[in-house]
Amino acid sequence: MLSRVLNVFRVADLRMKILFTLSMIALYRLGSFIPAPGVDIEAVQTLRDSANSGGILAYMQLFSGGALTQFAIFALGIMPYITSSIIMQILGVVIPKIEQWQQQGAVGQRKITQWTRYLTIAIAVVQSTSFAFLFHNGGLGVSVDLLPKFNAWTVFVVVLTLTSGTALLMWMGELITQRGIGNGMSLLIFTSVVSTLPAQGATVKAENGNAALVGLIIVAVGLLVCIVFVEQGQRRIPVQFAKRVVGRRMYGGQSTYIPLKVNQSGVIPIIFASSVLYVPNLIAVALPSSGFGGSIQRWVDNNLAQPTAITYLVFFGLLIVGFAYFYTAITFDPAKQADTIRKQGGFIPGIRPGPQTERYLARILSRITFPGALFIAAVALVPSIIIRFTLETDPTTSGAGAGAGGFAFGGISLLIASGVALETMKQIDSQLTMRNYEGFLQ
Repeated sequence: MLSRVLNVFRVADLRMKILFTLSMIALYRLGSFIPAPGVDIEAVQTLRDSANSGGILAYMQLFSGGALTQFAIFALGIMPYITSSIIMQILGVVIPKIEQWQQQGAVGQRKITQWTRYLTIAIAVVQSTSFAFLFHNGGLGVSVDLLPKFNAWTVFVVVLTLTSGTALLMWMGELITQRGIGNGMSLLIFTSVVSTLPAQGATVKAENGNAALVGLIIVAVGLLVCIVFVEQGQRRIPVQFAKRVVGRRMYGGQSTYIPLKVNQSGVIPIIFASSVLYVPNLIAVALPSSGFGGSIQRWVDNNLAQPTAITYLVFFGLLIVGFAYFYTAITFDPAKQADTIRKQGGFIPGIRPGPQTERYLARILSRITFPGALFIAAVALVPSIIIRFTLETDPTTSGAGAGAGGFAFGGISLLIASGVALETMKQIDSQLTMRNYEGFLQ
């Protein structure tokens, strides 16, 4: 196994891609600790301690790798780009022009990518402006002022810094995709969620003791085994191609298969559902902390920002299942697949080409998507359920179990991290195989 891993660094081209990717990740982590101009460094520590106790801050900093509580130049993380990608995916269903771009191949994809960038900048401007006012007014439930010298120029500089940081992250992600080992945006998300795991483990140990930490590690290892097992599972649909004569040569007569994964959508439903849950949290912290706004803020903090709350568990689980079906329907169209098979002179044994093949593929896809969606929802929610019924009885308590409550986000982190890691390993393995080296995946 070690010799197979060393093969990665024996190929000069692949070695440079890995080193380039690691350098981009290192720059990303460095930028996550460089505070924006005008920030009170002493107040940052108070904000970070508040985030470690759970609540809205703990949820909002998950995808920023802790940069939000540092109010760093990468405080917004890659989430504005993820949100804009979701919006463009949904608009592709309702706006004919975007749907037309989706069918134009590489040319249309460039147009969609360009508009996604524009929308990302717009979302980043709105979010950075909101955070500038919130961190000054203490709207996050923490009585600290990160921007003591608050004026129009300070707000402009902060908004410019955070928006530029998001644009830089977006560019770095695209560079990793083009010049690195691929999956640039996914690797940045992977870096963000994995970087929070040591801090979550330390919080569990400090608040609940070694026994709770060991128990959660055992659960995490079990979840990792299940995740890898399901991620590798697939339903193979056999396809037979008829023989045909072209000139003096005979083509076809071969058998192949269509691999339909049990979890066809990967980690995308988790990211989509997290982005949707991110919106009410962001709206809640923008409301005044007194009166009706304060009531909404407390309800969101106790129900949609606490991973052990019943409302959070139900809402998040339904969102994951719904987005799993939604994204699977976008990425795999049975009608197009059936038409492609028919045009290539192929057929599924026992199924007639055309509409019958389309209905057959749709039925199989629906059957395997359901258990796949339930599985990723279970992985995301199992740590929260275990914590709720073993370490605490009330999700709003700050006593026993409060520290472990922060680790409930670890279910999301494990699923995203393992999914991205598997895809990255497959890409590296394919690069090795292409260069006549033995891969390390069996």
